Amino acid sequence: MIKINKPKFWDKKIGFLSILFFPLSLVFLFLIFLKKKIVKERKFKIPIICVGNIYIGGTGKTPTSVLLAKELSKSGKKPVILRKYYKHHNDEHYLIKNHFKNLIVTKNRLMGLKEAENSDFDIAILDDGLQDYKIKKNQKIVCFNSNQLIGNGLVLPAGPLRENLYALENVDIVLINGSKVQDFENKILNINKKIEIFYSSYKPINLEEFKNKKLLAIAGIGNP
Repeated sequence: MIKINKPKFWDKKIGFLSILFFPLSLVFLFLIFLKKKIVKERKFKIPIICVGNIYIGGTGKTPTSVLLAKELSKSGKKPVILRKYYKHHNDEHYLIKNHFKNLIVTKNRLMGLKEAENSDFDIAILDDGLQDYKIKKNQKIVCFNSNQLIGNGLVLPAGPLRENLYALENVDIVLINGSKVQDFENKILNINKKIEIFYSSYKPINLEEFKNKKLLAIAGIGNP
């Protein structure tokens, strides 16, 4: 496996390297535009909630999907979390399985949704998949981390975004992990006035277990 580190200039103000790669970003945006025009959305009988992002990763999609699935279960629903299979993403699959038993992992999300439809699940949660334009989603939740937000605001490869911020025009909810960022909220609301914005945070619940112990901590997913 080739290790690729995120370029530092992605999360800084626009500079020489961002400008250098900007023509390629325009090509990338054009390909996204074409894909949206060409690809036909497919509807499913089962309601679909998509928990996605436009920043490349580390925004809290998976913990949000797990929490959502648990809350839906409490309300009497039978949710399933659906993930696309990637060879080196087994850690995320294990993370979900440790907290929620209903998980479908397939190489093709359409196949996974058909499997969910043919089972006794009554709602599907897509952990990632916002950029899978083949699927008609009933609700779209986009996650951000307040430490990075949208970085330098440019799409790949000049910046860290899969799509530009205008992708939020058709999104229902934005979830920001971290502290309140009013300027960013204003940007979002200028694009989509109907969007709902919420904040989340992580709270350790078992710190007592680690008191007076020597520890080695390793974080390998997201933005550790």
